[in-house]
Amino acid sequence: MNIKQQTIQKAVSVSGVGLHTGVSATMTFMPAPANHGYKFQRIDLPGQPTVDADVDFVVDLSRGTTLEQNGARIHTVEHTLAALVGLQIDNALIQLDGPEPPIMDGSSIKFVEALQFAGIEEQNADRKYFEITEFVHHRNPEKDIEIAALPLNDYRLTVMVDYNSQVINSQHASLNDLTLFSQEIASCRTFVFLHELEALYKQNLIKGGDLSNAIVIVDRDVDEGELDHLAELLNKPRVGVNKQAGILNNLQLHYPNEMARHKLLDMIGDLALIGRPIKAQILAARPGHAANVAFAKKIKGLIQKNAQNQVPQYDPRQPPVLDINRITQLLPHRYPFQMIDKIVALDESSVVGIKNVTMNEPYFPGHFPGNPVMPGVLQLEAMAQTGGILVLSTVPDPENYWPYLIGIENCRFRRNVLPGDTVIFRCEFSSPMKRGIVKMQGRGYVNNNLVCEADMIASLVKKK
Repeated sequence: MNIKQQTIQKAVSVSGVGLHTGVSATMTFMPAPANHGYKFQRIDLPGQPTVDADVDFVVDLSRGTTLEQNGARIHTVEHTLAALVGLQIDNALIQLDGPEPPIMDGSSIKFVEALQFAGIEEQNADRKYFEITEFVHHRNPEKDIEIAALPLNDYRLTVMVDYNSQVINSQHASLNDLTLFSQEIASCRTFVFLHELEALYKQNLIKGGDLSNAIVIVDRDVDEGELDHLAELLNKPRVGVNKQAGILNNLQLHYPNEMARHKLLDMIGDLALIGRPIKAQILAARPGHAANVAFAKKIKGLIQKNAQNQVPQYDPRQPPVLDINRITQLLPHRYPFQMIDKIVALDESSVVGIKNVTMNEPYFPGHFPGNPVMPGVLQLEAMAQTGGILVLSTVPDPENYWPYLIGIENCRFRRNVLPGDTVIFRCEFSSPMKRGIVKMQGRGYVNNNLVCEADMIASLVKKK
């Protein structure tokens, strides 16, 4: 799985009719900055309001997942989001000139192809994974639905469906490598049973549905009169069914278990509404949109309660965003006050810096001799230097500015920092910069434990 966040290199559009609304629309995927996430924008409405792809904004689950925010509604978002997740694209603005993404062929493959055509671009920000560390379970006993998440340093999904149908036996589908989404899952189409079809039309749904964008499963005998009625309903001159295949108009399946694979696709799209990529093994029996969303809400609740999800991830094998030579060019500090060894993440609002503490630090001989502890004021200095890099990143010519620390509030030292520790400092803006002054929140971690924190005020001054 990717370490860095990704967006697309250029805008790309697809057009078609919406499955449930029947309204034609053009959907344009736009590049977006780091930490933007997925946002839909209704460019056909006054003010062009945006809708965050967030489980808190789900308002309807009638055969699809619908979001509403800022007076704008987006229907059937799951296939679009699945394509983005499947390609490990973290940030995108999805503009729509209608209420619903085009259904295309009923799968995610056309979205995947469009996004691949646009090209994928790595960003200078780490992906903010949430790692499942304990068994998470959701169950709906009335519908015999179960979804569980188990700890895993990866993202894998397994889905089982069972419809008690003579046409569709119990089916399983798995995705053990997200990079295989485009070739194994993306082309799997939505499906509906014949006995559901007319009921959905009566509910004012699937207005844009036809046999080119959905698999219709015929699990009972139908006579010629009913076939004529179906042809009229689907705006076709004639429809038929091979009793052995059990698929209306004898549509060829892409896979024998295409239905289970599509349910897995839907789940990937619905779980995107958690708002962050997750690391877990997901196991689901007979899932649907309502269960997927309920499960997503449970995981988002864990994220909000789990303080450790703020701990930045650091992989020493990855090349730094800024090495010590570049840091030296930007910051005026020199030995013995050059406190930061490298910057491993930097975006528009946050920065992550690394301090490797060794016994050779010049302060250890005189600070607690025989019991070496890094001075708290120097931890704060290292945090401030990390924040200085973030402040300098707001101007196009950082070499021409001095970053000064002018205020410290709410400073706390939680644990001792010892020789051999690697301190990971994360600073983020807590207010916009005004007249060269900005507020930041800084934290330092060792082995995922918070060791120090402070609110800092910095000033950016141009060199004379």
